[in-house]
Amino acid sequence: MKFPTAFAVFLAASTLITHAAQEPRSSVRTVAAISGRIDRIDNATRSLILRVGENQYQSVFIGPEVKIFNELKAGDNVSIRVQESVVVAARPNTRPTVLTDTTAAAKKESPSSDVTQQLKAVVTIESVDAATSTIVYKTGDNRRVMRTVADPKLLEGLKAGDVIEISYTRERAIEVERR
Repeated sequence: MKFPTAFAVFLAASTLITHAAQEPRSSVRTVAAISGRIDRIDNATRSLILRVGENQYQSVFIGPEVKIFNELKAGDNVSIRVQESVVVAARPNTRPTVLTDTTAAAKKESPSSDVTQQLKAVVTIESVDAATSTIVYKTGDNRRVMRTVADPKLLEGLKAGDVIEISYTRERAIEVERR
C-alpha cells in the first residue's frame, strides 16, 4: 500500500511530540498537503477524489465551512489545506512496528469524526539533536529515519532508547483553492 504524501507528512509530524510525562501528547496543525485534479465529487459525503499522480488518487473530506465546495467540478485543479493531528505515547517494553493503516478502526471508533486517514507505528528513538532540531528513529522493519522537527521545544524529554507509538490522523480539509 502506498502513502505518498501522507507517509512523508506522517514521518515529519511524528517527531513533533514529546512524552516526558508518560501521558499521550497530541498536536493538531494545519498543513498545505494536497494538490491535484478533481477526478470525482461525492456531494453526499462532501468528498473530493483527487488525482495526485500517475494512477494515484486521494480522497479528501471537505467540511461544510468550506463554501467553495459547491462551486467545484471534475477537472478543476486545486490545492487543499488539511488539518491533521499527531499523538505520541510512550510504549515501554513494546517492539517497533511498521507503519499500519488504522483508518477503518478510527472511523468505527468515532463515526462522527472527519477522519480520512489514520496511520500508526511504534518506533525506537536512536538520537535527538536539540541544536539542529533533528531526531533519528528506527522502525519495525529496521529502517533508520531522520527528520527535522518544526518546533524544537517538542523534542524536550525525548532520548535514545525511548519507544513511542505515533498516531497520525488526517482529518478535514479546511481550505480549498483553485489553481
